[in-house]
Amino acid sequence: MNVIKYAKSQFLILILVAVAVMAALSGCSSNNASSENNGPAPSGTEGAAGGSQAPATGSSVDLSKVTLKVGQVGWPEWEEGFKAAGLLDTPYKLEFSVFQGGNLELEAIAADQLDFAITSEIPPIFASQATNQGNFKIVGVQKWNTLLQELVVPKNSPIKSVAELKGKQVAYVQNTTSQYFLAKMLESAGLTWKDIVPVKLTTAEGLTALVGGKVDALASYSNSITAAHQNGATTLASAKDILSGNFPISVNVNAINDPARHAAVADFLERLTRYYEWTRANQEQWAEITAEKTHQKKEDVLDTLVNGDKQRPLALEAISEDAIASQQDIADTLTSLGQLPGKVEVSGSWSHDFDSDIAGILAGK
Repeated sequence: MNVIKYAKSQFLILILVAVAVMAALSGCSSNNASSENNGPAPSGTEGAAGGSQAPATGSSVDLSKVTLKVGQVGWPEWEEGFKAAGLLDTPYKLEFSVFQGGNLELEAIAADQLDFAITSEIPPIFASQATNQGNFKIVGVQKWNTLLQELVVPKNSPIKSVAELKGKQVAYVQNTTSQYFLAKMLESAGLTWKDIVPVKLTTAEGLTALVGGKVDALASYSNSITAAHQNGATTLASAKDILSGNFPISVNVNAINDPARHAAVADFLERLTRYYEWTRANQEQWAEITAEKTHQKKEDVLDTLVNGDKQRPLALEAISEDAIASQQDIADTLTSLGQLPGKVEVSGSWSHDFDSDIAGILAGK
């Protein structure tokens, strides 16, 4: 069975797969075909650049000649959000670029074409194996909800438990959270990766295959799960308590070491915390903006925002041993699945260079 050929022939189903509401925060792939979000090609826009005023974190560095290059996945959420919240009055120039996955953001950082990105825990693991360890360091964590990360079965499926997937075809997105949580779900059910017939597909192809009855189950996330449910799929298992909700904040090493760019990153982090607060206080307005830009129903977006905030509010956090340990577990799992050549010590990718900046931001909330 050629699942991918079938998936492509069902192109109209892609309409169901809108860009994830907060996809800019969760690209999780290590290769272009497996990126966790599909979005427009990279494009840059700039914020209003001010004079040499100090950033919100209190630095006196002259930022008037700094251009901070910020990446995000899916659609220019931060640009739209900062505009709506009145946060684009930066004392430096802002360039937002949109990528199809967090792996591509980190490739841009490696090429010194990007300063800042927030991804899932997986892209930095693979990026750190590149030349010069990817030219980035993780300086903090964005906490976010882990909803809509599920293992689902199609409408009228006789399968009622993960254990019943033995010998069945299960679609997943390689080197993403879906592969990680699927492995964990199988382990909890007493199965191994070798007990199923894994089918490597993109999110869109996986959805098409599930709805068309070409696979027995689908491990996926975000709007592909929403669309699957709209087509009668049911949840076999949820990853909400498997995933940590950690989204590492990766910063270009050159930006860390340059005082002006460092100060601009710190200021941007402070503005992000104010943006988070704005979205919570203006959920109806933000749902309307998001729905228009991502072609979703406003009520669906609002439901995601409300439920997500209840499960785990969007927030900035400093580096912790738990966060490093969580990423290490993912790296070890991917190694066991043959996705990495050997043991990867993730701690080398983490840096405390922004600890004082983040402490100041959190103290000023």
